[in-house]
Amino acid sequence: MIVVDMWFDPKCPWAWNASRWLLEVERVRPVEARFHVMSLWLLNKDQENLDDWYRTWLSDTRGPVRVSIAAEQRYGTSVLRGLYTEMGNRIHHDRQPIGADLYRGALKALSLDDSLAEAAETDTYDEALLASHRAGLDPVGEDLGTPAIHIEGTAIFGPVVTPVPRGEAAGEFFDAMHLLMRNPGFYELKRGNRRSPSVD
Repeated sequence: MIVVDMWFDPKCPWAWNASRWLLEVERVRPVEARFHVMSLWLLNKDQENLDDWYRTWLSDTRGPVRVSIAAEQRYGTSVLRGLYTEMGNRIHHDRQPIGADLYRGALKALSLDDSLAEAAETDTYDEALLASHRAGLDPVGEDLGTPAIHIEGTAIFGPVVTPVPRGEAAGEFFDAMHLLMRNPGFYELKRGNRRSPSVD
């Protein structure tokens, strides 16, 4: 069994696609995906040259990560798989506004304490959030973001992919990525012309 740890920010569509890909991989390869929280707001809060649209886009990202960390602190890391799916479906498919109703709906769907939604408006869990954020991103380096994936001691930013590979194609995609990550000298493949994400 290959354990794959992925760090996500619930609002990021690229992280959402990568997470859905990993769930597909679990169906066709001996892989166990484990999910952890990072924060795009934390990553960018000290950046002075952000585009105005991106600064606005980041403005409501703290709530979902705070609620996710609060749930993890209460129930353990395994709760993040379902909670991320519940939040992600509401954010990326239902286009529900990010806020208390979204958090409470996601928590209730999993029979979790919906009062954890209140964590969105406090800094109570920010220390735990920062620790999770650093655990995921520090090994990747160079202020890269999400998706961040760790496999067998190697950390990498990506994959940034759209649409989500499905079935055996998802497995083949994983095989290729895993092969590259086993080479300690591999750092980057990249295309400049990125399409908008088609969330799945």
